[in-house]
Amino acid sequence: MALPHDSNETSYLLPPNNEDWDRQAIPDFVYGQKDLMAEGIQWPRNAPGILEALPQSPFDAALCSAWKQRVELGLFRYRLRELQTQILPGAVGFVAQLNVERGVQRRRPQTIKSVRQAFDPEQFNFNKIQPGEVLFRLHREPDLPGTLLQEDILVVINVSPLEWGHVLLVPEPARGLPQRLLPGALRAGIEAVLLSLHPGFRVGFNSLGGLASVNHLHLHGYYLAHRLPVEQAPSEPLDPGGHLHLLQGLPAPGFLFYTRGPGLDLESLICRVCWATDYLTDHEIAHNLFVTRGAPPGKTSPSSALTGVRVILWARKSCFGIKDGEAFNVALCELAGHLPVKTSQDFSSLTEAAAVALIQDCRLPPSQAEEVQAALVALMSQKEQ
Repeated sequence: MALPHDSNETSYLLPPNNEDWDRQAIPDFVYGQKDLMAEGIQWPRNAPGILEALPQSPFDAALCSAWKQRVELGLFRYRLRELQTQILPGAVGFVAQLNVERGVQRRRPQTIKSVRQAFDPEQFNFNKIQPGEVLFRLHREPDLPGTLLQEDILVVINVSPLEWGHVLLVPEPARGLPQRLLPGALRAGIEAVLLSLHPGFRVGFNSLGGLASVNHLHLHGYYLAHRLPVEQAPSEPLDPGGHLHLLQGLPAPGFLFYTRGPGLDLESLICRVCWATDYLTDHEIAHNLFVTRGAPPGKTSPSSALTGVRVILWARKSCFGIKDGEAFNVALCELAGHLPVKTSQDFSSLTEAAAVALIQDCRLPPSQAEEVQAALVALMSQKEQ
């Protein structure tokens, strides 16, 4: 069981008096190899949409109790109620949710002009948040690969939540890192998925130009108590080593990386994914990434078991700013099949065909998509030599 640093128990709750919040040290959530659960996590056959119906790991308990307390303390821009949800009829299986308040009350995105834009300390960043918004710090024990590369990862509430438990994973905010994926951040995101007993705890990353609204390195993590199409969509291998696959059967095909769990296989996956995102960033190509428990690559079916972790990477057209007139904006969760819709009218009228059209509008032109695919296949082969 994951344990705190200096005692047998740690409280992730804030003291009653808010004047004490900035004096309270950030608690550590300490975990090791035994806490990363790669196997045996499946969707229940009954009541898959009920978060409370599933067992909690120490990570789930810490995150959910601290997040709930911040709700009660009013630290969010709005109080998230149970969201109206529907599965859009059709072959894809989109999960649409009505979240009017996020569309109205979220912070306006920063002005972004380049995928490689430098960090600007004058703009909003995670060094400027309230002390009570930090839940805890992820701390890896020395028994895990990559510990020498360990970074302090703060787990922070997203004050404009998409869903229950919506947090941000922020690596070493004082370093002022721009929104460019780094191995330590990706490792923390994948390990967070493995720390949860809930099959619907997912993590994702939006690049600049891929609808990241803050140019300060962070990943998103949140619970969604519904299956998503990316968990079991079939794929075909792209490289001789079988490390890079093309996800099929979705409106926007993505590059699929897969690992069965912690160890050298996971470390290799992290390297490969970051080779790919470095290539995209260096070539000014926006991208989104999604981490979820899922089936192994290849031919799959709706009954395929979630035997490992899927990391899906989409290269896409750059989009700087929010399109206010659309039913939803296409970023990490929309590409994965989760559609947070902004208005009641759009929610009631949204069809699979309309959702597919919005998502496909963000795809790269075919010639550029083929060029990117060939470049990533060559990159994987070159790095493996």
